[in-house]
Amino acid sequence: MPERPPATGLATGLAPWASHPDQTRGRRHPEVPAPTRNAFQRDRDRIVHSTAFRRLVYKTQVFLNHEGDLFRTRLTHSLEVAQLGRSIARALGLNEDLVEAIALAHDLGHTPFGHAGQDALHDCMDAHGGFEHNLQSLRVVDQLEERYPEFDGLNLSFETREGILKHCSRSNAEALEASEPGGVAQRFLDRTQPSLEAQLCNLADAIAYNAHDIDDGVRSGLLSHDQMQEVPLFDHYRQQSLAEHPQLQHKPRRWLYESTRRMLSEQVYDVIDTTRAAIAAAGVASADEARRAGPLVRFSDGMKARSGELKKFLFTSLYRHPQVMHTTGQAQQAVRELFAAYIERPQELRPEFASRADRHRAVADYIAGMTDRFALREHERLTGRKLL
Repeated sequence: MPERPPATGLATGLAPWASHPDQTRGRRHPEVPAPTRNAFQRDRDRIVHSTAFRRLVYKTQVFLNHEGDLFRTRLTHSLEVAQLGRSIARALGLNEDLVEAIALAHDLGHTPFGHAGQDALHDCMDAHGGFEHNLQSLRVVDQLEERYPEFDGLNLSFETREGILKHCSRSNAEALEASEPGGVAQRFLDRTQPSLEAQLCNLADAIAYNAHDIDDGVRSGLLSHDQMQEVPLFDHYRQQSLAEHPQLQHKPRRWLYESTRRMLSEQVYDVIDTTRAAIAAAGVASADEARRAGPLVRFSDGMKARSGELKKFLFTSLYRHPQVMHTTGQAQQAVRELFAAYIERPQELRPEFASRADRHRAVADYIAGMTDRFALREHERLTGRKLL
């Protein structure tokens, strides 16, 4: 039976400045194209089937997994980013499949216990190259996943890998550029931008976590409905919701949902309108021209300022809430003590990590891949003490 032809040809509905799958810069290890999927669809599927993706369901967003069944995790956050990203991409004529792949993979390198675990692991690795969760996400898809016989990692396309590497220090960018000249780190050295799809994922990430952290913060009791009325961006939509639906006055959870929904929608429309105008003003006619044009996917100045106020409010009132900080302290202690235990007793690592020459990076990779609950079990096993 003859082999079916690959899924080629420009995808319908894509703008000239979108990332077209048949114009991809390819994979690090050449592969025969899939017969029924384009390059970015294939990337998305590989990400969804990866071990690292499944682990996200038990990794902290803000609240630890055991603190409640309905709080967001890294997995549900990634799904929300993908949904928002696809909606905006469709309106702008960008590549939805690429946006979805980047969104689903952008947190694969996050440690257990959220940013608390990341900060602790960075401190542990300070004398050994540090730890960046975006770089770790790239390490996951390039090296740490072990699913294929011919190569390590998932062998994703350049465009997906470029979007995953959202931030990168200059020293790490130089190291990546030395091993992959002209690769995904080059833009951090020559100050160009990633694809519009990658820019979109960065903004969808911020829109998603600001909105769902309101919901989780109120659900947890750490934020009050009265506090939310002090945030101009949110309170505008609260007043709008109550004016149109006065029956919600005594149903705070419903007006919270409705206000958040309206806020999300308005931010999405703002990004679409502002980005369309920016693309038109820049006069770009291809994806590569868009990379050289500076940031094009963005909020209007007014929405950026109001969203910034919301972000500051969440930082001081939720992320730095005494109850969250208490949990953060214990989480960081767990990571630091795990790191020290594995460095001292590498035989406690899984064999494929214990056998690596760079013990510190091996330990960092092992801890970064843990879920919250596995990290706590390992900490109790190795130290005899129970945290959290």
